[in-house]
Amino acid sequence: MKHENLEQAPGRIRSVVIVDDHPLYSDALSAALRLVFPNCTIEARQTLGDTLSLLDKGFVPDLVMFDLKLPDVNGISGFESLRDRVPDTPILVISSLTSVEIVAALMEKGAAGFLPKDASAQVLKSALFDVSTGRKFVPKSYQTAAAAPASDEMCRKDQSKISELTPQQARIMKLICAGKPNKQIAYELNLAEATVKAHITALLRRLGVQNRTQAAVLVEASMAEAVAGDPESQVFLSR
Repeated sequence: MKHENLEQAPGRIRSVVIVDDHPLYSDALSAALRLVFPNCTIEARQTLGDTLSLLDKGFVPDLVMFDLKLPDVNGISGFESLRDRVPDTPILVISSLTSVEIVAALMEKGAAGFLPKDASAQVLKSALFDVSTGRKFVPKSYQTAAAAPASDEMCRKDQSKISELTPQQARIMKLICAGKPNKQIAYELNLAEATVKAHITALLRRLGVQNRTQAAVLVEASMAEAVAGDPESQVFLSR
């Protein structure tokens, strides 16, 4: 991380906690912070547990800079635990996990901003300026994802509906997506056609759609969204 052209920020940041288990990066970040906030007190911790212990001792930070991947942190729950402990303190997440899913989830859950670890000094300065004055910060390439939690929530709701289908309904839905007519579905599943129709009526009601075509579109779109993300990020978010 290069520190050139880092100006002093206008906000009142007098104390910062850096939570990162890589000492070299943490030291570089501390040096950059001292250029922007010359008189601030900086505490560095390598685990979430050590950070919570520091807070228990009475340290009250004006800003927390938090790495998602720590020795004692599994998933976004680590960020949530810290946010719950200091709900009025802005938390700027700095991470090598940079998928749009993670950024959107963090912003939805109350992060003050997100900064990829390979961000330039200029981007770091912009983040510190915004966060120190009470604004949110997300790099431009992530702003669309961070601004679309409603779309993400709709997708999650659709996936939840699909997961509630019975095993038989799920098998029928798979054949619907393959374009099979009711008669063929009945033959392949060894069911009466009337039974297939009853199952389809029930699954349409459960999915909240009017016909087979709408059901297929909903299921295919939801499944595509579920597998579209970065594999490491999907695992991280599911913890």
